[in-house]
Amino acid sequence: MFKTLCPQTYNEALYVGHYFRTGVPVVMDLTKMPNGEAKQFVDFAAGLVFGRGGDMDRLAPRVFLLMPRGTAGRGSDVGEVR
Repeated sequence: MFKTLCPQTYNEALYVGHYFRTGVPVVMDLTKMPNGEAKQFVDFAAGLVFGRGGDMDRLAPRVFLLMPRGTAGRGSDVGEVR
């Protein structure tokens, strides 16, 4: 299960953090945010992912996948051990 979020302000970073910390992969669509706030969101997400040992991939311009630790990434093989 993935949670897709399309925040419109930086205040919605709370929701990204909540789902990620509970182990739910988050698709973060920043296409509707102003450039400055979108950059802040990417910085927040990078810190969150680094601090929690997860992974972040760009799916498209301004669309990112945040994967918590222990969840299989897009390019992972089924039998791969991490």
